[in-house]
Amino acid sequence: MQNNITVFDCNLIYLPKIENRAGNITPIHNNIEIPFAVKRIFYLFDIPGGESRGAHAHKECHQFLVAVSGSFEILLDDGKSKRLIQLNRPYMGLHIPPGIWASEINFSSGSICLVLASHTYNEDDYIRNYEDFLKIKTK
Repeated sequence: MQNNITVFDCNLIYLPKIENRAGNITPIHNNIEIPFAVKRIFYLFDIPGGESRGAHAHKECHQFLVAVSGSFEILLDDGKSKRLIQLNRPYMGLHIPPGIWASEINFSSGSICLVLASHTYNEDDYIRNYEDFLKIKTK
């Protein structure tokens, strides 16, 4: 994990939107719209309105989050600075590099959060304790 990554290295990315009167399409391609090769895809759903998820950091894994339905906020923390980003459009996503503590908060009812990840699931890649995160970031 690079300790010099900050909340300002987390980028909002507007995805291409193909408009059609029958419904819009947003294509997503590895290493084009998403700045990494996607190895895992999952989504969060049935989250009660106002609830929170996440609250962890990754050592190696990059993530790209999209509010495909509804809205939520992501509270980003690099150990020194914090930044709050709202996602509420299915053609806009947030790239979160490793080394950032991220919490998804304030979900609207019926929200769906799509997550594209650079790595397959590996519990050892997660930092789930905030105090441990701060120790790693200050090394």
